Amino acid sequence: METASLDLNLLRTFLAVYRSGSFTGAARLLGLSQPTVTTQMRALERQTGRELFERLPRGVTPTPVAEELAARVAAPLDELAAVAGSAPAAGGRAEPVHLAGPAELLCTTVLPALAPLVADGVRLRVSTGLTDPLLDELRAGRHDLVIATTRPRGRTLHAVPLTDEEFVLVTAPVWADRLKGPRPAGDTGEGDLEDRGAGEGPDSVPEPPAGDPGRSFDPGLLHDVPLVTYAEDLPIARRYWRHVFGRRLSRTAAVTVPDLRGVLAAVAAGAGFGVLPRYLCQDLLESGALVALLEPEDPPINTGFLVQRPGAFDNPDVTRVRTFLLRAARGW
Repeated sequence: METASLDLNLLRTFLAVYRSGSFTGAARLLGLSQPTVTTQMRALERQTGRELFERLPRGVTPTPVAEELAARVAAPLDELAAVAGSAPAAGGRAEPVHLAGPAELLCTTVLPALAPLVADGVRLRVSTGLTDPLLDELRAGRHDLVIATTRPRGRTLHAVPLTDEEFVLVTAPVWADRLKGPRPAGDTGEGDLEDRGAGEGPDSVPEPPAGDPGRSFDPGLLHDVPLVTYAEDLPIARRYWRHVFGRRLSRTAAVTVPDLRGVLAAVAAGAGFGVLPRYLCQDLLESGALVALLEPEDPPINTGFLVQRPGAFDNPDVTRVRTFLLRAARGW
């Protein structure tokens, strides 16, 4: 498709529609009326001679022609927006930067890191939530930057790795001390596990004292220890079991709380055991208020991504926050 003769304003509107998934969302991003966006897209379709979007009951979906066009113009238009981004008027202030991500990471790590920028005049509006809804809101223009726990699919958003979080199996010292004692006769721990593979019987894993880093650990020891977790489907704990023990965790949680800081507080108080990101529990591990039951050579790692909203470079403070976070995250 020949793009050299296409109107840049029409291409900018096209990219906003493509990324937001609706004419209304694009209008909000660009500060235009919805009829103006519709008119511009009709004009671009006349110029290209091809249909770009299929109208749906709610929003639009790009045609293959639109997918090809977006792949060609997205990066150049984003770079142009970065170069041409307007600074605030003399004596004025830039718009607030709308930042979203997991509550725990934002509150314990990200916001403290951004304190120097806030002291220098940057304004923040912070939202928390799960990655998928936040990315949908990002596409609709409600946020400028999102810290996502998974890489966004497709090419509609720009994502760069921000930080890796390591997961740790932890409990309070009172439970670690109990786990050092002998297991009841005949207790194989099979109530905790499903789908044992060949060689994964109760005699295949040695039983060292709990909390002995670097040595193997039999998860069956946790059979009678309450599990504290983020959600009923045990997403973090299940991943840890599969990655470290090569087994499937089958447990009913004693406590679920949709905030890892709540999981941390309950486990540290002696409610049971849990799996937590190291950045969240490192201070308590160092003080002895928590015990790592295992320090595997290959712990589960999850990468967080910093995701850019299209057109966000129009606000120079978005670039400042993005650059500052990428630099600060090297030390996390």
